[in-house]
Formats: sequence, C-alpha cells, structure tokens
Amino acid sequence: MDVAVIIPTLRRPESLTRALRSIFAQTGVEQRVAAVIVVDNDPLASASSTVDGLRAGSPFPLVYVSEPTPGVARARNAGLAVTDAPLIAFLDDDEAASPGWLAALLAAQAQTGADAVFGPITGRAPEAQDWLKPYLERFFGRDGPAETGLVDHPWGCGNSLLVRATALPGDAPFSASADHTGGEDDILFAALAARGGRFGWAADAMVEEFAPAHRATLNYALTRAFAYGQGPSQTAAAARNWPGVVRWMIIGAGQAVVFGAASLALTLVNNPKRAQMYDRTARGVGKLFWMKGFEPRFYGAAEVARLDRT
Repeated sequence: MDVAVIIPTLRRPESLTRALRSIFAQTGVEQRVAAVIVVDNDPLASASSTVDGLRAGSPFPLVYVSEPTPGVARARNAGLAVTDAPLIAFLDDDEAASPGWLAALLAAQAQTGADAVFGPITGRAPEAQDWLKPYLERFFGRDGPAETGLVDHPWGCGNSLLVRATALPGDAPFSASADHTGGEDDILFAALAARGGRFGWAADAMVEEFAPAHRATLNYALTRAFAYGQGPSQTAAAARNWPGVVRWMIIGAGQAVVFGAASLALTLVNNPKRAQMYDRTARGVGKLFWMKGFEPRFYGAAEVARLDRT
C-alpha cells in the first residue's frame, strides 16, 4: 500500500462521480492503493454527500477531506496532510482515468526512477461550437512521446505521479501564492528541476479531460493561454533571473507580432485555424504582461463567486 490518489474538487458532483468511478475501475493496483482522497474545497462542503453515496462501491479506502478555504494549492496540500503514502497520484475532478492509468504511472516511475511522472490527456469539449471543438480538445489535451521514458520538462499536476520524498518537500509543498491563479504545479516543478529532479512520461497512462460548458469557450481558453504565457516570465522573475525575464519578454513580443498578424489574416477569411493563432498570440502577450495585477483568477474565491452567481 504505497500510493495515494488525491482528487481536489469544487462543486462538480457529476464530474467527481465520473472521476471516482474511473479510479474504482483501476486494474493491477489492488495491493498498492493506500487511499483515494477527495479534497472538498467548497466552503459548503457540498461534495460530502457525493463521496458518501459512492463509498460502498469503492474497492479502495475512500477518504473525504473538507478544506473550506478556497484555493487550489491549499486543496492539494490538504490532501497530502492526511496520508503518509510515499507515492502520490493526482487526478483532477474533471478527468476520467483509463483502467490501466495508475498501473502505467507506477510502472513508468519504476522504469525511469523519475521524481515526477506524467501521462497523456485526451481533451473532450462536447458542448463547444463545431468550429472551435478541434482547437479546444487539443487545448484541454496533452500529448507527449510515443514511448515511456525520461523527458526534459514537466507538465501539470492533473494526471501525474509524484515521489513524495523528492518532489513534495515539507508540509505544504504547493505555494499558496497560486491559490487563485493556478500555476502551483509550475512553481513546484520549477523548484524540483532546480534541485536536479527528473521527469518521466508514461505513454499508456491515458486520461480524458471533459471541459464543462463555461470553459468550452474561446474567451476562457484564450484567458488560460495568456496565463500559460505568463509562466516562463514569472518563473524567471521568481528566481530573480532578470536576463531570463528580458529574454522571455523579447520572445513574447515576437510571438505577439507574428501570430497576431497570422490571426488577422485567418480571421479575414474566416478560417477555423484562427483559434490556434489567437492562442499563440495570447501566450506571447502573457510573456510581456507577467507582472502582478495582470494575473487572471481561475480558482479559489474567484471560482466560488462564479458558482454562486450561476
């Protein structure tokens, strides 16, 4: 019993149910899962009834944790606080894992000795406009090498397996500074890389990610693309690597000009590939406007406020 699966959630009962059922269907790991931990980040503790309703069907110990202060980093840290498992797998509440998902992550970690292992994601945007759907499904997806092995860069926490001793130092390894903006995993993995940590890829650890209606829009995706673009500049600034900040800003300016011009040309002819050019333009602009005050808020209090309005 050496691995715990952590699923942070915030008022997504249907998605959470789908995610948990996909964990219950995992094969080849019956003797390894110490706990499946659901961290409810809703001040109203709304996921409690969902977890209670599914508990009888779980082949693994199912643990419910209430973290009433909204924040994505806080939720991940709360899940870690209730387990001493040496291996930690993260699945997001809008994801569903294939039956061999966890076994593939564990096998890849054993093969590579990596401190953090990531797997592929197939994006699903069933409610998106037809012309946007191909772009959005790529946006919410994740591609990587065809074969399992070591890689030279990390991805996000959704669909990952981390070695606690090396990748998750301290009692609260995820930075609360990212509670409302996201990017807590970027900060974690940048620090891991600086310590000489190794990253791996599990080619068979497949997950599907389902974009809810409010996210399956061009506006949402471009806002996220802008935030992703901010990441390299912000990481360099956090390390006080000012030449690096300047370098990323120069790259961003070039991307904004080149892809902005391509966006305009494709918009004039109503080409659906314009969405990808908008995305690349937004990422370039993000590298320029990385400073505090320009950070979009997707999580924590901002998400609770959005849910309260709907």
